[in-house]
Amino acid sequence: MLGIEHPVMLAGMGGVSYHRLVAAVSAAGGIGTLGAATMGSDEMVAEMERVRALTDKPFGVDLLAALPDRMVDDARKIVQGGASLFVAGLGVPRDVVKIIHDGNALVASMCGKVRHAIAAVEAGCDFVIAQGTEAGGHTGTVATMPLVPQIVDAVGDRVPVVAAGGIFDGRGLAAALTLGADGVWMGTRFIATPEARTVRGYKEALLRTPEDGTVISKGFTGKTLRAVRNKWTQYIEEHPEELRPFPEQMFRAVEAKALHLGGDETADVDEEKECYPAGQGVGAIGELVPAGELVTRIVAEAESALARATSAVTA
Repeated sequence: MLGIEHPVMLAGMGGVSYHRLVAAVSAAGGIGTLGAATMGSDEMVAEMERVRALTDKPFGVDLLAALPDRMVDDARKIVQGGASLFVAGLGVPRDVVKIIHDGNALVASMCGKVRHAIAAVEAGCDFVIAQGTEAGGHTGTVATMPLVPQIVDAVGDRVPVVAAGGIFDGRGLAAALTLGADGVWMGTRFIATPEARTVRGYKEALLRTPEDGTVISKGFTGKTLRAVRNKWTQYIEEHPEELRPFPEQMFRAVEAKALHLGGDETADVDEEKECYPAGQGVGAIGELVPAGELVTRIVAEAESALARATSAVTA
């Protein structure tokens, strides 16, 4: 469907997934996805051009449907920019689906519940991404292990399902495939790569954070978001009355310098309160690895894990 070699997809992480990382994953046989939710429309177009300058392989663009004022116009620009895939969080408007399909590109939707997946398919999405609560960034409440097969049972006879949430290596890919998924959507592990664009201290934070070092907080955007626990998440936890709804809370976090949208690598960052989104697989990250090498490694690990599983079943 996507014209790729490996069922490994780079999550479209805002502030992280820019052209270098996207192109590296796509060139290695997976598919990279630009995190355009934190980009202006002109920057998104420029980033697509930069991806195209580095690789002729398929790539995608991720936007939030919570940005309705720019969604339709950006959908046209995504098609014009040569993207093969449009990914949306928080629902996909039908008019956007039509624009993308008319441009011979595919549409996918992030889903944290079975009913979200059913609605996405009914809206015309070509596949769904079943994201468990273990995932970094905006996430829901249902874990990956029970969510993926339930979404597969609900819509898998109509569209492919991709698994996300807490997946950090080839064993996770193998597990996803055995649960009925057709591939994986990975974020946190690809942040710890030389190609990822991040604010100061982000990659180092991932290397030192254990598996229980993340927390789901509304303190950064007003929506549930898993990130590295710090003084800001602790303060919000202790003062819930100060929370504001999305996007007001996001503006408050930006003003407090707890959230730097766009991954400005030169920004003055307070590492004790900065938003470092991360999934629960973060404890397994011990080094920075080039993104293309990661794709190759993940596939090899998955093949080995599947072979072991097959041997165990037939023994």
